Amino acid sequence: MAVKPSIPKGTRDFNPQEVSRRHYIMNVLRTAFEGYGFQPIETPSFENIETLTGKYGEEGDRLIFKILKSGDFLAKLPQEIRNSDSPNKWALEIADKALRYDLTVPFARFVVQHRNELAFPFKRYQMQPVWRADRPQKGRFREFWQCDADVVGSDSLWQEVEFVQLYDRAFTQLGLNVTIHLNNRKVLAGIAEVIGASDKLVDFTVALDKLDKIGAEKVVAEMVERGIPEEGTQKVLPLLSMDDSNEAVLDFLTDFLKDSEMGMKGLEELRFVLDKVDALGLKTASIKVDLTLARGLDYYTGAILEVKANDVQLGSIGGGGRYDDLTGIFGLKDLSGMGVSFGLDRIYLCLEELNLFPDSSESKPSILFFNMGEAEMLTSQKWATALREKGIAAECYPDNTKFKKQFDYADKKGFAHVAIIGESEMNDGIAKVKDQSTGEQEALTLDQLIQLLSK
Repeated sequence: MAVKPSIPKGTRDFNPQEVSRRHYIMNVLRTAFEGYGFQPIETPSFENIETLTGKYGEEGDRLIFKILKSGDFLAKLPQEIRNSDSPNKWALEIADKALRYDLTVPFARFVVQHRNELAFPFKRYQMQPVWRADRPQKGRFREFWQCDADVVGSDSLWQEVEFVQLYDRAFTQLGLNVTIHLNNRKVLAGIAEVIGASDKLVDFTVALDKLDKIGAEKVVAEMVERGIPEEGTQKVLPLLSMDDSNEAVLDFLTDFLKDSEMGMKGLEELRFVLDKVDALGLKTASIKVDLTLARGLDYYTGAILEVKANDVQLGSIGGGGRYDDLTGIFGLKDLSGMGVSFGLDRIYLCLEELNLFPDSSESKPSILFFNMGEAEMLTSQKWATALREKGIAAECYPDNTKFKKQFDYADKKGFAHVAIIGESEMNDGIAKVKDQSTGEQEALTLDQLIQLLSK
């Protein structure tokens, strides 16, 4: 008995309706990106392994899908590696490529390789799939699409302001009510300094980033496990539950960070972004200073953003931040950048749950010509060609079979109209056209049919 085929966990097939809806989201995002001057690029689905490893922190490196070397790589494996039970040592010897984990690091590599061809500041957007060896769950997949926008070559804080506006514009168009959570890595560095954990910033942010998943007590416990002084973690506790107005949070930080130069610099940047966004205004989104937002990626150095839908319990649907020297890891120093990502798959789930997809987002075929015989089909094909030249989708049923089978096909595919051209219709230069939604039928010439469907 044949084994029923399956797909790997954390991946999905998409039917025509789903693909059309995903294209709708991407078209909205594409319009928003290009409205702010971003240009499209694409990069390979896999990179050299050294391009990706060491860029996402300890947690991220574990989730990179590695690709085995070609050929008989085991024959060349040193004996000491064979005897080792360390997965990391094995990985470096048997894998030389990896599926991309995100679009930002490949973008940094792209900028360095093509720097002589680009005009800086360089603004790009990119919509492609990425892969992470994570545990699949609702809204979290091993293969998923990211829709990113980045700008490199400018350290102006106006970039942060524009990205907040970009989020607001895109999600307003999609009909989603969202909150944009805002923090700054310099503020987090200042907090770490105040609690005596300056040398443990990565450990501090990795633990903090798990707050939504494990709660405040376990976050504090993990900080202690990572070597952060217990006395210092007690100072952090008020920050983990702070839910005041933005101004109240900034006032608290002004006192908390008064002895940290780095922290006060981050606070200054936060105020700039909030003041300018307030002056410009947002259409539907709200913005919230969130001191527990850490985004556990090592390359962020300034502002960090995360977007959450207000009406769906699904975690973040977008995020990003400032990175001052991401291209430096590839040899191009002092090129500051800022970027954000839209989570296509989670946005889809939100729109689906809230029934926000417009009818126009689904690609429905316009008209099906029935097959009444060889000569009649030749005429139908000519009519279909004429319709397509006018931008109207038209299809001809390939087989001369029973009406019921052809009607069933029309119903399943959702055709708005069906057309029948038999011998008498062919001789009279007309087609019998039925409106599938009303059941009404009329005889139309080709010009009349074009006029009807063009509406």
